[in-house]
Amino acid sequence: MQIPIFIFVVIQNFLDLEPFVVSARKYRPQTFKDVVGQGAITNTLLNAIDNNHLAQALLFCGPRGVGKTTCARILAKKINEDGTHQEDEDFAFNIFELDAASNNSVDDIRSLIDQVRIPPQVGKYKVYIIDEVHMLSQSAFNAFLKTLEEPPKHAIFILATTEKHKIIPTILSRCQIFDFKRITVKDAAEYLKYIAEQQGIKAEESALHVIAQKADGAMRDALSIFDRVVSFSGKELTRKAVTENLNVLDYDTYFTATDLILENKIPDLLVLFNETLSHGFDGHHFISGLATHFRDLMVCQHKETLSLLEVGEDVKQHYQEQSKKVQKEFLLEALDMANDCDLKYKTSKNQHLLVELTIMKLASITFDGEKKNSDFIIPASFFTSESKSNGVPIAKKVEEEQEVREVAKDLKPPVESVDLSKPEVRTPSPVKKIQLKSPENRVSGLSLSSIKAKKAHENVKAPPTDHKELPKQPFAEEDMQKHWNDFVQQLEDKGRKILASNLQTDIPKLKDNYVIWIELPNDTMKKEVEREQSLMLDYLKEKMNNYSISLHITVNEIVAKKFAFTPEEKYQKLREKNPAIDILRKEFDLDF
Repeated sequence: MQIPIFIFVVIQNFLDLEPFVVSARKYRPQTFKDVVGQGAITNTLLNAIDNNHLAQALLFCGPRGVGKTTCARILAKKINEDGTHQEDEDFAFNIFELDAASNNSVDDIRSLIDQVRIPPQVGKYKVYIIDEVHMLSQSAFNAFLKTLEEPPKHAIFILATTEKHKIIPTILSRCQIFDFKRITVKDAAEYLKYIAEQQGIKAEESALHVIAQKADGAMRDALSIFDRVVSFSGKELTRKAVTENLNVLDYDTYFTATDLILENKIPDLLVLFNETLSHGFDGHHFISGLATHFRDLMVCQHKETLSLLEVGEDVKQHYQEQSKKVQKEFLLEALDMANDCDLKYKTSKNQHLLVELTIMKLASITFDGEKKNSDFIIPASFFTSESKSNGVPIAKKVEEEQEVREVAKDLKPPVESVDLSKPEVRTPSPVKKIQLKSPENRVSGLSLSSIKAKKAHENVKAPPTDHKELPKQPFAEEDMQKHWNDFVQQLEDKGRKILASNLQTDIPKLKDNYVIWIELPNDTMKKEVEREQSLMLDYLKEKMNNYSISLHITVNEIVAKKFAFTPEEKYQKLREKNPAIDILRKEFDLDF
């Protein structure tokens, strides 16, 4: 049977394809010289091998992807080399790897101990690599103690873990501990550059730095990200393609935002923030990145700290140019604001507004005490209590002005206007009469403003008034009750419903010598009315042109019975007026 030509071509192409090997496996270091960023540890291990000073129990600990297992395999191969081996010899029969995450029982450790007793057939040592050793159970650790402390001469144990604090102290005391560090951005970027050259990929230096920063010190993660980005962009790796694929904010966003902040262009800054959110980023990412950008600008202002900037050379030049435009004081205040927003972000109920308010504050920072020209500026004094006017904090000055105005309103005739911006203080005109504060200007009796106002009243002594010279025009009880009701209506309009309700409790009656009598059901209502009676008496005296009016209040608790407060009492009063309402309630089965 003859195979069609197109099927033959497909099969041939399939046979020609090589399986793809990820870079983390393809470029796994084969010697200690190839290990990235762990020079101190690799040199120590090489010297220990050369001087025959190697411990039989080693513990490699550190974050993921920094070379713990790789160094363990290289060490296992290195100690078995005797000069007669072949270059591709990996001594696989002498290396035993155990994953403690899935083999963490006592039986697994006992099986391992049984294997330890058998000497190697090829080479000098048997090497047992136990990965994720912190996953062993407590009983497995205890079963492993004796063998770890006194292993056979041909056995070397290499334990690897990312969480050293979970290993029991008795195991730690039996091991020589090597702490692997995170791989720096510079080292990771250089190794990625080497891999890109090996694969014939043209990569921008800033793009490799973005990948290294995203990996957060793990070389394995950096290689995985590199493979993903290469699959996206092909043989040419640009910073724009990397930031788009990794969904990270580009440096240009923060450079633009900083320029807008320095120019105090709040509307454009808000638009930029909204565009950033529309690309899928959240406000927390934006503000934390902005704080990091301010930190990098501060680092660029000194030659000594320039090495702390972990970016490519082209981006570093841009940082140095922008750092010359900003002042140190601005960066310190901006860092404080951005960091404060970062701390409050998770607990804020309106996170979007929090970030917008922060960037508006940043764009409102003053320079040399003066604001730069802008079409939309929010003064920094609205946001910070540190802003000053003539050496006096703005918030404190406004509070003092408000207190003086409150005291001035209490005096009649009013005090002459005082210009607080001038250093001299004018003497107020003589005071003839003290008038209580109007209800709309009242303050809490426990506030500092009320205490100062009270002292001001005590210091001002009003001259004695001759009541004989004041008018005493006669009036009828009906007129007094009419003006009484008008005053109560004014109280209700101003929202003082409690006092208005107390004054409506009884109908006022006029006695001899122009004394107004009113009867209240309890002492609480009496005290409330007495506290405010001067306002009412001044009103009645002026309306009826009689300044001999006085108020007499009595308490009669029996009166309280004629007032209905609860739903049941109100129903009883309605029932007294109309007994038919009881029939209506029973007929329709109504409740209170």
